[in-house]
Amino acid sequence: MMVSRDFGDRGDGRGTTPPGPLALGVGPSERRLNLLLSYAGWRPEAWVDQIPPLLGPMGVVAHRATSGAEASQVIRSMPIHIAVVDLGLPLECSAGGPSGDDGGLRLLELFRRLESAPPTVIVKRMRTHRDEAREIAAALRCGAFAVIDRPSTPADLEIMLDVLRRCLTRFYHGRWPGCPSTDS
Repeated sequence: MMVSRDFGDRGDGRGTTPPGPLALGVGPSERRLNLLLSYAGWRPEAWVDQIPPLLGPMGVVAHRATSGAEASQVIRSMPIHIAVVDLGLPLECSAGGPSGDDGGLRLLELFRRLESAPPTVIVKRMRTHRDEAREIAAALRCGAFAVIDRPSTPADLEIMLDVLRRCLTRFYHGRWPGCPSTDS
């Protein structure tokens, strides 16, 4: 459903760091939300590539991860306000390709152990009906906010954006994280 792109260069030819807020015209004081986007797909122009340019001008900084290990590193290095977890995420990526396919579920378990876990949107993988039901149940036990199909069309991308908006509304009361409440 979603497409993600590699931004920047990690030195191995596979950039995964999105452009910083300054590259998007947003100053450091205007950074509003850290969004983790994990993506297990291989297609160019995937949903994960389309979200950062759409949300970046509003101060949303998207951090892309292509393995459970990369996502874990991002989580440990900064506060994540909303996470999108692809259940097809490999545990690790090496020169020989992805290894293991349970990185998404392990990432959910990691979030569950955090003191303040971010709202999590799950992107399910194509499975048999029985396996899909098990994965959805496991995701919901780990506290997932929503479970969606892998985005593949513009309409699916709109669904993802709406789910992210609902996360902001429900968990942050419609305000950017860290912004003071105006209620008196």
